[in-house]
Amino acid sequence: MNVDFRTHPDRYRHWKLTVQGNVARLGMDVDEAGGLGPWELKMNSYDLGVDIELYDAVQRLRFEHPEVKVVVIESLKERIFCAGANIRMLGSSTHPEKVNFCKFTNETRNGIEDASNNSGQRYVAALRGNAAGGGYELALATDYIILVDDGSATVALPEVPLLAVLPGTGGLTRLVDKRFVRRDRADVFCTVEEGIKGQRAVEWRLVDEIIPTSRFAELVDERLAEMTTTSDRPSHGPGIELTPLAREIAEDAIVYPHLRIDLDHGAGIATLIVSGPGEAPPADPEAVVALGAAFWPLAMTRALDDAILHLRTNEREIGTWLLKTEGDADLVAAHDDFLLKHVDHWAVREIVLYLKRTLRRLDATSRSTFALIEPGSCFVGGLAELALSADRCYMLEGTFEGSDLPAPKFRLTAMNVGPLTMDNHLTRLATRFWGRDETREQAEALLGKDLSAVEALDAELITFAYDELDWDDELRTSLEERASFSPDALTGMEANLRFPGPETLETKIFGRLTAWQNWIFTRPNASGPDGALQRYGTGLRPKFGRKRT
Repeated sequence: MNVDFRTHPDRYRHWKLTVQGNVARLGMDVDEAGGLGPWELKMNSYDLGVDIELYDAVQRLRFEHPEVKVVVIESLKERIFCAGANIRMLGSSTHPEKVNFCKFTNETRNGIEDASNNSGQRYVAALRGNAAGGGYELALATDYIILVDDGSATVALPEVPLLAVLPGTGGLTRLVDKRFVRRDRADVFCTVEEGIKGQRAVEWRLVDEIIPTSRFAELVDERLAEMTTTSDRPSHGPGIELTPLAREIAEDAIVYPHLRIDLDHGAGIATLIVSGPGEAPPADPEAVVALGAAFWPLAMTRALDDAILHLRTNEREIGTWLLKTEGDADLVAAHDDFLLKHVDHWAVREIVLYLKRTLRRLDATSRSTFALIEPGSCFVGGLAELALSADRCYMLEGTFEGSDLPAPKFRLTAMNVGPLTMDNHLTRLATRFWGRDETREQAEALLGKDLSAVEALDAELITFAYDELDWDDELRTSLEERASFSPDALTGMEANLRFPGPETLETKIFGRLTAWQNWIFTRPNASGPDGALQRYGTGLRPKFGRKRT
């Protein structure tokens, strides 16, 4: 089954998005019969399809509704907020499906926090009923959690006692790193199936406030009004409509505006070719709103974002991605200059933040990535981040015989030293030269200079420089060698190597928590025939092997 990440509020089956002035309401009302597989989504439980709609809504609120300063996530069902990830879905899904599901939900919740931290669009979770597992993890991604005080509503992370797995979307990390819950209390909370309610939930920092049923709606609205005063977003539109993303899929190619992907299923290789802009940027940032989704940085980023999601979900046997660019390097640099000059404008800020999130999605994707810098390429500034994100970078020294294209150049801009940070909160240059400040400073001193292959190699910005005689053979050998390794071992190796430096909330979620979660998902205590995921809801207790590794 191919999964399509493109959707629109008119096609939502699980969410209702309404905008009332400066406040948006995201109402969760999951269609029980609307799952992506043969499972019922009872009690507002969710699968990947539910979260695709949530991701789309978060994106649209940032771009289409500049006037929205606060978003409240609530349930449209009685006495339940969200029961979390659907257990039947988890129990019947393959391991790669579970992993991709957890990764996407993590990215979506990180995106909510990014909107709160960087876009002036804060989030509130209004829990008028139980929030369990992934439902509570969704609430944890917001700025402020309000729980109804009706004597029965609880928050819970029951995965360990009920399912023999861990909360899969950052719950454990956010408890102690974001909400500063004491470790011993967190230990108790995560082993209590029924969860915690009322004043204890406030005292333990699990929620921010409890409100009695009789005043719940009134006081929630008061909190939302208070929070709108803290935002720097404009008080009125227009916004940028995220028009339907054009995409054509053939057996061996996928084509978007500004991006083409060539697929070699036999070799397990996808070649992503990003096209640079065809014209100079406008002079006025307000023109960005008028250009809308056709503005090159936004159009290119939307295509790259969708392509990453499509490839990693629907093309899982393609293990190596070759990253290429083509176009006018000066036009790419001009767009970088424009974005940085006007980054205080809400629309420009959103585009830069979106590019940052998309590059982070690339960082977190379990595929080998090789950047190829060839004649006609435009690895400049924001597009140079593709090369800096790659596991290896190959650059041609000189040009190809018979080609009228000049030798390739590599150019850093101010875009490479500030806004496009990784999950470790460092730029890719700082990550590349972690612990070697002098070398990093020498590289940063090259901003604006067109570097040849030899110069880029000397500056340690690329991995290898080859001339035309060696180019094809060296690249072929590297790709064949990569294909001979275990994909599992490569995934672990790449994830360990990509994020040197300080640990952050995000690196813990992707590096530590999801690694353990993915391992636990393969263990018989969780996924075996007598495991908790298989026996959940049958009346039979799971049978656990008691040996610890």
